[in-house]
Amino acid sequence: MSTTAQGQLPRTAPAPSAAPRQVPVLWLALLATPIAAGANAPVLILDDMGRSLGVRTTAAAWLVTAFAWAMAVGMPLMATLLRRRGARTALRTGAGLVLGGTVLVAASPWLALTLVGRAGQAAGGAGLIAVAMSLAGNARRMGVISAGFGMLGAAGPLLGERLTGAVSWRAALAVSVVALVAVPVVGRYAKEAAPADSRFDTRGAVLLAALATGVILLPSYPLPALGAAVVAGLLLALHIRRRPDGFVPVTVLRTPVFRTGTLIALTLSTSYFVLLFAVPRLIADRADWSTGAVATGQLVALLTGSVVALGFAAVSARLGRARVRAVLLTVGAAAAATAVFADAAPALLAAAGAAVFCASGANATQSMDAAAAVPAVQRPTAIGLFTLGYQLGGALGPALATALVLG
Repeated sequence: MSTTAQGQLPRTAPAPSAAPRQVPVLWLALLATPIAAGANAPVLILDDMGRSLGVRTTAAAWLVTAFAWAMAVGMPLMATLLRRRGARTALRTGAGLVLGGTVLVAASPWLALTLVGRAGQAAGGAGLIAVAMSLAGNARRMGVISAGFGMLGAAGPLLGERLTGAVSWRAALAVSVVALVAVPVVGRYAKEAAPADSRFDTRGAVLLAALATGVILLPSYPLPALGAAVVAGLLLALHIRRRPDGFVPVTVLRTPVFRTGTLIALTLSTSYFVLLFAVPRLIADRADWSTGAVATGQLVALLTGSVVALGFAAVSARLGRARVRAVLLTVGAAAAATAVFADAAPALLAAAGAAVFCASGANATQSMDAAAAVPAVQRPTAIGLFTLGYQLGGALGPALATALVLG
């Protein structure tokens, strides 16, 4: 019996689906990049923060470490939420955490509660970044986001100093909330995902967080952190063998392009964040510049490096993967060597600019390579794990700078 005889409409060929609309890239940049300004705002105001909270500068530096830790740990969690529930849920969750964390930072009179607020800002920022990266689509658009990271990160120290002088250091730490302006626009393009059939891999997530925490604490507490990292790493490896499709999929880890790209991003990100926090003190010690002059010089250097990184990402496909990696690693090594041996302020500022070029260039090019090298269903997870590697550099860098220079 025909379908029309059963009272149903006759079947017709489905119309070809229209290509999904891309979010305008500047909205994606606005969604993701204010987090970089908020992360770097404390660079020049650690002393002010410590005095206000009644603690030493080294204790106030934990506000930087806590932010970087929550960003690193939150990124794979938010990427998993994105994969399982869709961009709209990840967007709302990230926005809520940024807003709640900012309220705590603005109102808390205690260091401990302020640390919670900073962690909330960072975890929420991780969600916004995960959404922006997942919607970028190619290295050129990812280059715009990465360059925005560099530019806003470059402006962060000077912006933090100016806001502290004009209003309060709390206002400086609240700049991440600007990202919420883009949430309604990006939300119109975001979609929900069908609920995942598999259970969430809680054990894998906890073990990865423990491993990341141990690595982040290495500069501050070497022996306990090393022991914790080794134990967590071994337990995670055993867990991955039992559950190869869990929170850390074995198919992603076995992809050489992903592994190499993530290691490059971790190395260059760590070098950049060390120099970001160390160069102002090195210039003050070796060249006797004022704080304002250092902030302005660093802003110009980091903006220049970020703009160059944007152009580099745009031509990276023509250069090829091997040449791109060779350029990033060579320039990164030169920047680190310059910071160690140079005494002149312009050379130190050039090292900072070269470092942000390498970190931003690696984030733009290697993240897209890593995502493209894994199966499509694992791409959000690959981006999350890649960004975990990058953000580990954001946590290790300030801690190393504090141990080697600021302390």
